[in-house]
Parts: sequence; C-alpha cells; structure tokens
Amino acid sequence: MFLLYAVMALSVTTSSSVMAASESNDWKASANDAWIDGKVEATLLFNGKLNTLDINTDVKNGTVILTGKVNSEVDKRLATELAQSIEGVDAVDNRLSVVSPEDYEGKWDTFTDDMKDAKIVTVIKARLMLESELSAGDISVDVHQGVVTLSGTVRTPSERDLAVAIAKNTDDVSDVKSELSVDS
Repeated sequence: MFLLYAVMALSVTTSSSVMAASESNDWKASANDAWIDGKVEATLLFNGKLNTLDINTDVKNGTVILTGKVNSEVDKRLATELAQSIEGVDAVDNRLSVVSPEDYEGKWDTFTDDMKDAKIVTVIKARLMLESELSAGDISVDVHQGVVTLSGTVRTPSERDLAVAIAKNTDDVSDVKSELSVDS
C-alpha cells in the first residue's frame, strides 16, 4: 500500500513539474514573440519607405505574419527582408496585398474617406471606453464623411455632454450629432 501512495505522489509531483516547466516555456515563447513583434514594427516604421499604418504584424513561435497592404511588389519584398533581418525571426509569412491608387479606378478618394471615418470611429470608441466617467458600452458611434453621430443611452446629462466633447475634440471630425438619451 505504501508503494502505491509513493508512486501516486511521485506522479503528481512529476506532472506538476512538467506543467510548471511547460507554463514557463509558454511564457518565455510569448515574451520572445512580443519582443520580436516590437522589433519588427520599429524596423518597418524607421525604414521610412513603407506606410506602416497599413501593415500589421503578428508573431507566432518566431514566425512573423505580415498582413495589410502596400503600394508595390517592391514594398512587399522590402517588408519581408526587413522582418527577416530581425534576430530571432525564424520565418516570415508575408500576406501583404499590393494595392495601388490605380486599382480603385477613381474611387481612391472614397476609399480614403472611408478609412478616415473608420479611424475616427476607432479613436472615439477608445477614448469613450477609457473615460472612467462614462458608461461607454451603451454608446454607439457612427461616422460618415467626418460627421459623427452618437446614439444610445447615458446615465446623466453630464455624461452626454462629455461624450459629445470627446467626439468634437477628435482629429478629422467636422461635426457631432447627439442622439444620446439620458436613462433616468
């Protein structure tokens, strides 16, 4: 019977050690991937030839994954070469799309306006979520050609005013329409 308890105790101790080592290795791999990701983003940014706002990076187990868009095949190859030059990068999975203004056949302005509107929505939502004085989960943000429409419910008139002020003080916003109702 003693032998059975000893074997069980040894197996629990061994599996705990293996799990702890596995968790430690997972943490190290995750930290290494984050470090590589930061280095790749900085390298792309400081290159100056690429529009890094349109390039997304992710790293999984030492493989850099590039997504987004670039203006030419040369830019796509440059992004790959820059990522490969980073210490610790095992491989580069370049999923970048080559998109040029000519591809939009006169729709480039519409595309850039849509992108600007999407950026405005993202910035306003982030600012609303970070504002501790707001219950931002109940506020919807819609933007069309720089005109912001806020809708939903807030707890007080001062929350409504704060949400409107945040939207008005965001770059590229031309007007703010409030359809926010106060939940009494």
